[in-house]
Amino acid sequence: MNPPHEPTYDLVVIGRCGVDVYPMESGVSLEDVDTFGKFLGGSAANVAVAAARYGHTSALISRTGDDPFGRFVTRSLHDIGVDTRYVTRVPRFPTPVTFCEIFPPDHFPLYFYRYPVAPDLMIEADDMPLAAIRDAHIYWATATGLSREPSRAAHRAAWAARNRRSHTILDLDYRPQFWDDEANASGQIQAALTCCTIAVGNLEECRVAVGETDPDRAADALLAHGLDLAIVKMGPRGVLGKTRDGERVIVPPTPIDVVNGLGAGDAFGGALCHGLLHHWTLHHTLTFASAAGALVASRLACSTAMPTHSEVDDLLTRHTTRPDRAH
Repeated sequence: MNPPHEPTYDLVVIGRCGVDVYPMESGVSLEDVDTFGKFLGGSAANVAVAAARYGHTSALISRTGDDPFGRFVTRSLHDIGVDTRYVTRVPRFPTPVTFCEIFPPDHFPLYFYRYPVAPDLMIEADDMPLAAIRDAHIYWATATGLSREPSRAAHRAAWAARNRRSHTILDLDYRPQFWDDEANASGQIQAALTCCTIAVGNLEECRVAVGETDPDRAADALLAHGLDLAIVKMGPRGVLGKTRDGERVIVPPTPIDVVNGLGAGDAFGGALCHGLLHHWTLHHTLTFASAAGALVASRLACSTAMPTHSEVDDLLTRHTTRPDRAH
């Protein structure tokens, strides 16, 4: 068991956190934008926030710069309800900043400022809260953390402590600009799959991970690494979920007017954790997660746009895809 000062969490997440700087004007290139908004961001931070919105205990393992943006990130996470005791500061590297352009419905160029090295990639294996990781009901990691050392070794230490406990999730989260070589990314991700029980990714991420872009073949290739569940996000075709026991579920996308689609995948991830923690059926979980992603796509921000359970339920009520209620 964890010592008294380390509670057992519903969700422990490791990975990126930073500041999103988004234009307050839609359909305008960055060079012509006059007004920007500052938001908490980073994929792992978003997932941790999404789970906290549903009332779950969540903790983030990450690092920021020792600077005003780092203090903003930590304060924002704390205010939303994410435990930040494992978010530490690196004096020599600045907190990452991400810019985007907003061209709905599906064009949102991202510009990552993570130079010379992002603090979240400087997590050391010796600093990992292994007891908290081992005992968490869900442990969530992303492929980005495998892109360089010492973060890669820290992830391996966590998975060794976890020992492939149920609900050990890998978000395939492939960003080519974070890797020196796609083949290296593929090898690292495939090795990580053998340490996890659930994988989540879109079709491009599945191509990098297992060389498949057909949804069913991609799911089967992921499951072949010993997973319990493979989830393939198919964009306008919805979401496919497959289990090693042979269950196959497809849910359609939830119709929505898109404002900014960048946080939708992380909202899906947080809602997926919500469903797993409540032991929902796969169909219910994926339907709820798809609706959560749609809601965030209808909003400008990412972390601070994550919905509550009632907001997702209200959206589902307006669509025929709504599953039976389960709380």
